[in-house]
Amino acid sequence: MSKVRMAVIGTGTFGRHHVRLLSQMPGVELVGICDVDPNRAAAVAREFNCPVFTSLDALAGRMDAAIVATPTSTHAAIAAELLGAGVDVLIEKPIAQTSAAGERLAELAERYGRILQVGHLERFNPAVEALERAATIPLFFEIHRLSVFTTRSLDVDVVLDLMIHDLDIVLALTREDPVEIRAAGISVLSRKVDIANVRLSFPSGCIANLTASRVSTEKVRKLRLFQPGQYLSLDYQRQDLLSFSVAAAGSVSPAQDAGTLPAIGHQALPVERAEPLARELESFADAVRTRCPPRVDARQASRALRVAEAVVARIEEHAQVVTRSLARAHE
Repeated sequence: MSKVRMAVIGTGTFGRHHVRLLSQMPGVELVGICDVDPNRAAAVAREFNCPVFTSLDALAGRMDAAIVATPTSTHAAIAAELLGAGVDVLIEKPIAQTSAAGERLAELAERYGRILQVGHLERFNPAVEALERAATIPLFFEIHRLSVFTTRSLDVDVVLDLMIHDLDIVLALTREDPVEIRAAGISVLSRKVDIANVRLSFPSGCIANLTASRVSTEKVRKLRLFQPGQYLSLDYQRQDLLSFSVAAAGSVSPAQDAGTLPAIGHQALPVERAEPLARELESFADAVRTRCPPRVDARQASRALRVAEAVVARIEEHAQVVTRSLARAHE
């Protein structure tokens, strides 16, 4: 395969960024874009000088792979049609409205022998890749993902919009499913949950505390991981990873050995900064060329979505408890 012929389905906020990067990516030919909003598609086409198509049928035979950057409610149907037509697919997260629908897409990809990658963007953050190399035995996570309010992605709540990134990373690092989930969340500026706090317990004893908000006054993207002898602090935005660790055996002075606090070493771990979306698209193009499994496949994405669904269910249970308590207080 000389150049991978790619199309972008959906030209909203994320779709436009896909078009921007694909239009200048070596080894990729952007064959066209498609959107239900012809005016939006036309504007993006003018900006990046690419053809517009009115339907998937019109794109048939012209593409090897496609990016699905449409609303979550449409993911399953569009991806299924593309896979059935022999097209490799990168679908934005969450993979579908339900984990069951995500699993069905995984089965379709396997049946048709297609690459199906899911856009869990933070997996391609260079700082996260450094964290994966540094992680040993995770014992405790403290994660905050806060954003200012926008009208983007209001078709899903904050768990599926923002927190699912961190759920995916925690699952990848622990390699376990949680045995207990406690969660609370409230709606503030939309009809969906806008702020949520979750506590996950794993069979190994690891605990993960996650907070996600899209009604913050500032943007925060931080993860802290504690493991034996080491504390790792990751900033998603700055793409840096700091390590704090107890001094190695043999480097402790007699005075410290006599009862003073141990020495703590501090260093910035090496991170080669890059745009995560560009890395994600390059990885997808490489999977299409080589037929190697994608870095984040449909099974992994469905697993993260399944945990997110359980989180949402716990939030609903907590909301019912609060409602009953308020009702009693007003009796």
